[in-house]
Amino acid sequence: MKHLLKLADLGKADILRILNLADQLKYNQKHGFGQSGLRGKTLVMLFNKSSTRTRVSFETGMYQLGGHAVFLTGADSQIGRGESAADTARVLSRYADGIMVRTYGQDEVEQLALHSSVPVINGLTDYAHPCQVLADLMTIREHLTVLDGLKACFIGDGNNVCNSLIVGAAACGMTVTAACPEGHEPHPDAVAAAGAAFTLTRSPRQAARDADVVFTDVWASMGQEGEAAARAEAFKGFQVNAELMALAKPGAIVQHCLPAHKGEEITEEVFEAHAREIFDEAENRLHAQKAVMLLLMGDGAGA
Repeated sequence: MKHLLKLADLGKADILRILNLADQLKYNQKHGFGQSGLRGKTLVMLFNKSSTRTRVSFETGMYQLGGHAVFLTGADSQIGRGESAADTARVLSRYADGIMVRTYGQDEVEQLALHSSVPVINGLTDYAHPCQVLADLMTIREHLTVLDGLKACFIGDGNNVCNSLIVGAAACGMTVTAACPEGHEPHPDAVAAAGAAFTLTRSPRQAARDADVVFTDVWASMGQEGEAAARAEAFKGFQVNAELMALAKPGAIVQHCLPAHKGEEITEEVFEAHAREIFDEAENRLHAQKAVMLLLMGDGAGA
């Protein structure tokens, strides 16, 4: 690992290495063991898309590991005034030990990594959300012990979370079925990376049947607010509710990357019944990202 741009760049061993370290870091944090693997290191965080969880988890993670995070929006940086991604990467590489970027186009993250001499971490693009799915996989292991042989289903929009879930879950020995309305399918590259481990259906009921894990996400992601009404119409029948959960395996867990629009993609009843695993998932962003930062930015990174 030199960067974390998308999960398709990682193999199963890479993902499990991150998850195992994340588990240890979570244990250390809960039991008051000191963590200083990034002492004196700086992470620059570029945000062209705002976020609660991404900013707080990365900034807190750097603090807990003894380092420092610098937060920049598009308005705070010259990249927001037309400086190229290549020049931005070359400048920030002289100041910082790592760059995290949360933006729209995957190409921007790829360009930063191409020209950066320090690790680049994808905090979210329209194509991929690798840090989220690492946290998801960590949470699934916590609640269901294993990943190999499990069935995950994703109900809703074939968005960045869906793309990364398909790739990451398949790499770890899971099968994934996504139920998406026509015109809202996951990206062909993600589907190709998962191969036979992935199935697409138009039927949420078919996707949920015998699932160990049920995933969903908002119907209109950031930047799609103008499409909210049309998307609400397109996604009728794609709600995670008690009737759908009854088709999943007994003991199935629910994952939602948050924020949730209760009453739309998920009912309040189901959300609250599975709140523990959903908020474990949110917390695990912190631990999974700390693992990624240590492996990429720590002394002996990549060893």
